[in-house]
Amino acid sequence: MNYYNEIKNELINNEINKKVKNYIVNKSDLNTYYNVGKILCEAGKHYGEGIIKEYSKRLTDDLNIKYDVSSLNKMRKFYNLIEKMATVSPNLSYSHYVELLSFDDLNKIQYYIKIIEEQKITN
Repeated sequence: MNYYNEIKNELINNEINKKVKNYIVNKSDLNTYYNVGKILCEAGKHYGEGIIKEYSKRLTDDLNIKYDVSSLNKMRKFYNLIEKMATVSPNLSYSHYVELLSFDDLNKIQYYIKIIEEQKITN
């Protein structure tokens, strides 16, 4: 399996969706970053944690968009969070979720998601 090409295709498709259909950007972002995070977890199992650094450099070079190690790690953490929660709120953007990644307590994360949804807080 070529993990790198899968990640690259996910990111390219997301960039295309952003340009073509603005109204689905949030859903596309959430799906893309979830899928990239999942692929990164699988790649890490086979090639070790250093693979993220390699993919960061290759993606940045190939796509002319900066995908630094930190952003790829956040995608991986996002995937792990969603796997624990089993659902994604369409009312939250990826940026909301990135802010919540700093919390270890799933109950605290769910509490803040509820607050964000109720108050319609946007980024």
